Amino acid sequence: MTAATSVLSTALAGVPGLRDRLADLYRDLHSHPELSGAEHRTAAILADRAAALGCSVTDGVGGTGVVAVLANGSGPTVLLRADIDALPVTEATGLSYASGTDGVMHACGHDLHATCLLGALELLAGSRSGWSGTVLAVFQPAEETGTGAQAMIDDRFYHRFATPDVVLAQHTGPFPVGVVGTHSGPFFAATDALRVVLHGKGGHGSRPEATVDPVVMAAATVMRLQTVVSREIPAGDAAVVTVGSLHAGTTHNVIPDDAELQLNIRTFDPAVRSTVLAAVHRIVKAEAVASGAQWDPEISEITTFPVLSNDEAAVEKTSAALAAVFGRDRIIDPGRVTGSEDAGIFATEAGVPLCYWLFGVLDPARFGSPDPVAGLTALLTGTIDAKSVPSPHSATYAPSLDAIDVGVTAMTTAALAWLDPSA
Repeated sequence: MTAATSVLSTALAGVPGLRDRLADLYRDLHSHPELSGAEHRTAAILADRAAALGCSVTDGVGGTGVVAVLANGSGPTVLLRADIDALPVTEATGLSYASGTDGVMHACGHDLHATCLLGALELLAGSRSGWSGTVLAVFQPAEETGTGAQAMIDDRFYHRFATPDVVLAQHTGPFPVGVVGTHSGPFFAATDALRVVLHGKGGHGSRPEATVDPVVMAAATVMRLQTVVSREIPAGDAAVVTVGSLHAGTTHNVIPDDAELQLNIRTFDPAVRSTVLAAVHRIVKAEAVASGAQWDPEISEITTFPVLSNDEAAVEKTSAALAAVFGRDRIIDPGRVTGSEDAGIFATEAGVPLCYWLFGVLDPARFGSPDPVAGLTALLTGTIDAKSVPSPHSATYAPSLDAIDVGVTAMTTAALAWLDPSA
C-alpha cells in the first residue's frame, strides 16, 4: 500500500457523514445554478465551507473566484482547481433537485467539480499528520466563457498566492462511475468562437428580387462551412466546425437586412487552426459576394481557449497513484477530447506541469453492466449507442450521486501523490 493510499483510507474512515454532507451540497448547488461571472451565491457558500475547514480564504478573485489555502508545513505546493459556473440551458432531467432558475442549468458538472474539491479539502484538512506542504484550492468562475482562469491570473493571482509545483484538475465524463481517464500531451482542444454578421438588403417577402436575402446567404454559408473539415483538413488531423446559432428576421413575410451566425471551431494543432480560420473567413466573404451583398460581412471573436496539454511525467505520476486506489483496469486513456478547458492557463502562467483527468459520472447500469469497465467497453465498441447517453451541455445530463465518491477520491489521491508524506 502506498503512502497516498494509506492516508486516504485513514481520512475516509475518519470522516463519518462526509458523503451525505457533500450530497446535500451538490443538490443545493445544482438547484441554484449561476451563469459565468455571476456565481455570487455559489462562491459565498464555497468560501464559507472552506473557511470552516481551517483554510485561509480569499474571495472576489478575478470577479467571483475563491482561493482557499490549506498550509501544512514545508513541502510542495499543489494547486487543485474546480470550475463553478453553469450554462444557459433549460433543465430536463426530472430530478427532484433540478434547477430552480428558468433557462439556467449545471449541464456540465461544475457543481460536482466544486463539491468534490471541497470534499478533498475536508479529507486533507482532517489528515494533516499524513502529509506536508500547501494545498492551493481554486474555485474558478467563468470557465464556460473561457475568461475565468485568465481573469484570476490578471487579478495578480501569482503575486497574491504561492506558485504551485503542479496544477491538478478534473472534469465529469459521460461514461460509467468508477472509470477515470487521462491523456498525455494535447488533451482538450483549442476553441475559437466567432460571430458573423451577414449584411443583405431587406424588403417584402413577396418581392425577393428587390432584396439581397441574408437568410439565403446564411444558409449557403452554413452549408459551405461544412466542407472545411471534410475537404481542407487532412484525415489524420482533427478539427470541428459547428454553427451553433443562426438568427435572422422577425416574421414570415419580411426579408430582413441582416443575419447572424455564431461559430465554434475546435483544433489541436496551430497549423490546422490557421487553415480552418482562413477557410472560414474566405467562405463567409465569398458567399456574401456570390449573393450580391452590398456590404462586407463582419467577423468578430466571441471567445477563445488555448489547447489544454498534459505534462507526460505528471500524468504518469498521477495515474500511478490513481491506479493504486481505483485499480489499473479503471484508469484509461480516452485519447484527445474535442471539448475545451481553460484550467491549463494556471499551469502555463506558472511554468509548471499540468495533469487534467476525466471521471465517469453515469450509472453503470445505463451501459448494460454493473461493472464500469464492461460498460465502458460496450460504449467504445458500439454495443451501446453513444447518442443514447447524455453528454455535457445536454439538458438531460445528470451525474449520479455515486460519482461524488469517485471525484473526491480522485482529487484527494492526486493531491497526496504530489504532497510530501509525513515521516
